[in-house]
Amino acid sequence: MIDVQNIKQQFDIIGNAAGLNHALDRAYQVAFTDLSVLITGESGTGKESFPKIIHKYSSRKHNQYIAVNCGAIPEGTIDSELFGHVKGAFTGAVDTRKGYFETVDKGTIFLDEVAELPLSTQARLLRVLETGEFIKVGSSEIQKTNVRVIAATNVNLQEAIIRHHFREDLFYRLNAVPITIPPLRDRKGDISLLFRKFAADFAEKYRMPSVHLDENAKQELESYPWPGNIRQLKNITEQISILEQERIISREILEKYLPAINNLPVLYRGNEESHSFASERELLYKVLFDMRNEINELKNMMHRFAGVENIDNHAINTHNIGGKVYGYNKNIEELYPASEEAVEPNVQNSEYAMNLAIQEKEKVRQALKVYNNKRKPAAEALGISERTLYRKIKEYDLEYLQDEV
Repeated sequence: MIDVQNIKQQFDIIGNAAGLNHALDRAYQVAFTDLSVLITGESGTGKESFPKIIHKYSSRKHNQYIAVNCGAIPEGTIDSELFGHVKGAFTGAVDTRKGYFETVDKGTIFLDEVAELPLSTQARLLRVLETGEFIKVGSSEIQKTNVRVIAATNVNLQEAIIRHHFREDLFYRLNAVPITIPPLRDRKGDISLLFRKFAADFAEKYRMPSVHLDENAKQELESYPWPGNIRQLKNITEQISILEQERIISREILEKYLPAINNLPVLYRGNEESHSFASERELLYKVLFDMRNEINELKNMMHRFAGVENIDNHAINTHNIGGKVYGYNKNIEELYPASEEAVEPNVQNSEYAMNLAIQEKEKVRQALKVYNNKRKPAAEALGISERTLYRKIKEYDLEYLQDEV
């Protein structure tokens, strides 16, 4: 059975939240395998501790461990840093150099901010994960390595895949075992514990009495959403420890150090989509579906006005409109002249569209008159939505009818 408390003490992890304990338990269990691990969570949640835990309890613990911040290495040199290069591979390559995957052979490499890797580097990384092979920059010689890869990101990789910023095949290779670190706002019981720990650390560092929260300040601290997570809490604790003369911190004092959350230009994005992002996506889908339905409604209404009936049962029908014979092709949803008499199809089509518009305007006007300008029954009578009817009222300058109500 895993001793979670022992792991927390070794790696200086504070908290008892269920989500945190679950992440620690999973890290411990996967440590004994060689599976790749993808650690996700918002910035500042403490993701960097978990690769160390996995390496510590793995069979590779006596070999090298290295952490690489992929977002801090320029795109032009990232391949050289990871895979090495040969002499003369590029300007400035005066010697052959080993990359991290060669240096850490039989050890563990932690790729932090893995979503920042260029697509070309992602392809190289995928090859390492699939075959254990890599090629130095400027070389044609295939080399082998035996490295365990642990990656972390605060980006939603599935969204990055949709935007073509991250390779889907690499995602599945890295995501053999996912570990999600909960945000601080989901660990309310841990917030005061962390504040107390940070306050004690800073009191020792700066040789001053530790600060303490009164009950109201504690409640304020735990109700704050902490967009910067543990990193933000630690920063604010340090500011209060240094700047405040009082050692008992009230709500009023604490509030001076908590930025107003509605002024923060922060978008929370972790592995689990936040409610705001999910809501925005649902709203976008709803708008798109509404637009599609309205287009279909307009098409059907125009067909009804033109006397085109039951078109869904035939690929091509013919109709007499204004003395001219027109064919309707269901597959392309288009009317076209069906006889030689229609010698000017563009003109005829324009006249047809204009006639439809006139008829449509009259139908809308009549429906509003019949139903005393009440949009809902008028829209139902026309077979369209209220939203579409509102647009038609605007389009045909029929607002004056609404004023007569």
